[in-house]
Amino acid sequence: MKHVLCFGDSNTWGWDPEATALAGFPVRHGVGIRWTGVLQAALGSGFRVIEEGLNGRTTVFEDPIEAGRNGGTYLEPCLWSHMPLDLVVVMLGTNDLKTRFSLPPGDIADGASKLLRMIQRSETGPDRSTPKILLLAPPPVGDLEGMPELAEKFKDATLKSKQLPGFLERAALQAGVHFLDTQKVVRPSPLDGLHLSADEHGKLGRAVMEAVVRIFTR
Repeated sequence: MKHVLCFGDSNTWGWDPEATALAGFPVRHGVGIRWTGVLQAALGSGFRVIEEGLNGRTTVFEDPIEAGRNGGTYLEPCLWSHMPLDLVVVMLGTNDLKTRFSLPPGDIADGASKLLRMIQRSETGPDRSTPKILLLAPPPVGDLEGMPELAEKFKDATLKSKQLPGFLERAALQAGVHFLDTQKVVRPSPLDGLHLSADEHGKLGRAVMEAVVRIFTR
């Protein structure tokens, strides 16, 4: 059996934009609806997909308001906890676009590169090998013009998010890992411009499945 760790933020956690808007607090899509659940179903019993999503998680940056969101702090213990891992899928960068961090896309990609290096030196693959790695460029940030509170928190994030895949692809190439641009596959919900609807989760899960199959059949 192949073990696949999916390390991400609220779109890996499964934030449901419609249900959350109605409830007024974070609500998740069902297990089978989330892209990780779709991935598990598509890959079948020969794979175990491990979902590690956290709302607000950054690549490697400390959030001055929300504690515990630094992906770089949590990644290594997470790898050790779930080892041996055949593949680690990383999809982060959206929260790095928040106004409070004032980061250009290149710095965000540098943060992702640091995570890739941590995985590569972790020896958490089978027989203390290095797990294979798939870096995902996160979905774009949608138009926030009609959402003033979010627009303030994510100033200029729409443009920066669309620039991010190019920087992340370069980071993946330099690290010698696999890459998938999810912006060619999915779009965020117009309800909040950040999170994926059930249909988009399905699209993403199937796209990642195709990438995973290619990785293990090369």
